[in-house]
Amino acid sequence: MVDIESRRLVRQWAGNRCEYCRLPEDLSDVPFHVEHIVARQHQGSDELSNLALACDRCNLYKGPNLASREGGQTVDLFHPRQHAWEEHSKFSSAKIIGVSSTGAATVRRLNMNAPRRVAIRQMVLECGESL
Repeated sequence: MVDIESRRLVRQWAGNRCEYCRLPEDLSDVPFHVEHIVARQHQGSDELSNLALACDRCNLYKGPNLASREGGQTVDLFHPRQHAWEEHSKFSSAKIIGVSSTGAATVRRLNMNAPRRVAIRQMVLECGESL
């Protein structure tokens, strides 16, 4: 079980944004999850180095997955504590584009460009906020 202080630290590190798709938590009807990057069923721990803040959609689509298929290859998914987001993904307006095989696999696996998610990010941009 992840303790309260660890949850607070993860939220602080993430700036109250999903560490995968960058949506702000305050625009969600559902509280974000402090999730295990490597699921417990894969021997993931409750250590801070294995915890990330995820919106309900990213957490649902990621599930216990550690990798996905991209271009006929098995590719690790984005790991918020080991990878820099900007090295694997970028924004093209309100859409997220994978700029590496890891980024592309993560964008696809987590369904980051579903229409509602793009619409919310577009709303954020139109309000003058950054993603």
